[in-house]
Amino acid sequence: MEKMLVAVFDTETQAFQGQSALKELNNNGDITLYANAVVSTDANGKVNLQQAADNNGAGTAIGLFVGSLIGLVAGPVGLVIGAGTGAMAGLAFDIDRDNVNVDFVNEVSSKLQKGKSALIAEIDESWTVPVDTKLGELNGIVFRRLRSEVEDDQLKRESEALVAEYNEWREEMKDAMDADKAKMNQALTNLKEKAQITKQQIDRKLNEVNKELAVKVEKMEQQMKSAREKRKARLQKRISELKEQYSVRREKLQQASILINEAFAPKIEGAASAA
Repeated sequence: MEKMLVAVFDTETQAFQGQSALKELNNNGDITLYANAVVSTDANGKVNLQQAADNNGAGTAIGLFVGSLIGLVAGPVGLVIGAGTGAMAGLAFDIDRDNVNVDFVNEVSSKLQKGKSALIAEIDESWTVPVDTKLGELNGIVFRRLRSEVEDDQLKRESEALVAEYNEWREEMKDAMDADKAKMNQALTNLKEKAQITKQQIDRKLNEVNKELAVKVEKMEQQMKSAREKRKARLQKRISELKEQYSVRREKLQQASILINEAFAPKIEGAASAA
């Protein structure tokens, strides 16, 4: 299952050793490592990005996801760029579009104290023993959360709210006085604009989901080429679970898109002209 993993270590050296351990597990087929980064805190408590998010060929969007967690952990004090990070291309810290549970961030932040370092990664694992064993040997404190697709749910709720608002507008319009119809039509125009923006967001998200799935499946298939039979079976199972998960995500977004299309596309134009 897809998870966000954060492991907090006493030293920066241990964090980089933990990163190497995850890469080794990825190479062995025990996990699939999609993206990772290393951060540390200085004497003033500021978060230092020691190594920018490495998406391991898994696509910019996944690197941005790791970046969003780094930005949240950094908090309002901002982010200090470590000497070895190079350019910041591919990293963005967009809290408004965060897919990470805030409680999770607070939990991690409480352990990422002054002088500590952390390894942040997005992984797929079928069981936790391999990662826990490797990182536990380095005295790492491991936190996990399933990736929660907050934005998908939000877009579906927004679509439902827009349709409900439009249905209410239609009912109000039936009994509206002529003097009120100008205001009602302006309200309809505003509602149509919101529906169009939401539809564009849904279309963008659908495109991102499809690309992300393709990249992740390709990465697992590459792992299978050098994996032993037992690990191949595990990887194949993870691929099937991943496809099912993304199928649910697509269906959710498609339902939101259909809601807007059915409510607005054919009806608003006719209602507006009639008004």
